Amino acid sequence: MIKKLLLFTVAVLCPVLSSAQVIYETISSLKLQEDREIKIQLPRNYEENKEKRYPVAIVLDGDYLFEPVAGIADYYSYWEEIPEMIVIGVNQDGTRRQDASYDERQFLPAKQGAAFFEFLGMELLNKIDEKYRTSTFRIIVGHDFTSNFINYYLLKPNPVFQGYINLSPDLAPEMANRVTSALATAQSKKWYYLATGSEDIPQLQESIFSFSNQLKGINNELVSFKFENFEHATHYSLVGKAIPSAMESIFEAYRPISQKEFNEVLLQTSVSPTAYLKDRYESINNLFGIEKQIRINDFMAIHQAIEKTRRWDEYKELSKLAADNFPRTMLATYFEARYEEETGNPKKAMRTYQNAYGQQKIAFLTVDFMMEKANAIKRDFGY
Repeated sequence: MIKKLLLFTVAVLCPVLSSAQVIYETISSLKLQEDREIKIQLPRNYEENKEKRYPVAIVLDGDYLFEPVAGIADYYSYWEEIPEMIVIGVNQDGTRRQDASYDERQFLPAKQGAAFFEFLGMELLNKIDEKYRTSTFRIIVGHDFTSNFINYYLLKPNPVFQGYINLSPDLAPEMANRVTSALATAQSKKWYYLATGSEDIPQLQESIFSFSNQLKGINNELVSFKFENFEHATHYSLVGKAIPSAMESIFEAYRPISQKEFNEVLLQTSVSPTAYLKDRYESINNLFGIEKQIRINDFMAIHQAIEKTRRWDEYKELSKLAADNFPRTMLATYFEARYEEETGNPKKAMRTYQNAYGQQKIAFLTVDFMMEKANAIKRDFGY
């Protein structure tokens, strides 16, 4: 069953994966006293974007989880639903139980489990940071035994991961209480995703439901928690459904302005549309450690909000943002001209529209469009 599911997933995502760079490496670990194989997917155009930094996703059980995570990461980032990221798969075929082991008294990583914990947190991440252009934002993914294991990082005073994707975890004793306490007292932003399926292993499903009820009671604005129980999903098939949902949940703030936001926030509240746009992208930069240019579609959403609410003063600041993000295009010129046109300065608006001559077209803005706007003012006022 699992092989058929993974073959289907790879077949669907094959055209996507073929466009991304996948590298196979062997790391010599001092902590483990042995070599470990990893898979690395770099974003599209990684080599061309010399200044760009990327979030990192560490995927345990990389021998079967890497391809679904890497495929979704590449596909979703192509459509601007999530940021591009570096995906690292850690192969654990034949070692996963030992890697995820814990002692029977304190229920903390022991022996090879302790060594594997240090390998990931101290050796692997350092090597990736040294070799590739990484941002400060990291997520980690695990399934049953390894899903339990990823939570040990959350128990540290300064966790090295901000996002945790738990796929049907086989929880150690006290893990539910420990994670609940860690999230309840978290001092920095954390994303926690938990999934099971209606046909998951019964013992796991029971503990996961109990765990989710504990987490739902957390009152901490710094914690984003999402739990899902997928109908008709087994212990293995839930993986294919949970990964895209988890990515959407973690990177919700990264996505373009939605129709719901447009209708309920930009049109129905007193919030400044331009300030909303600016704060949104500052939040993206702060949360995910990346410098994200404001999307042209988001500029157009703010433009439409200003037109509908007739808050013409908003165009002044929006023009400055456009000049910073799309210099040498007509975008800033158009917003400046609309401000002058609607605030009683038609002659200045006409001249501003004319300034678009020689600038680059963008979105619906062309030289013909801008000159026609100028000529319309000229006809109306007899200039």
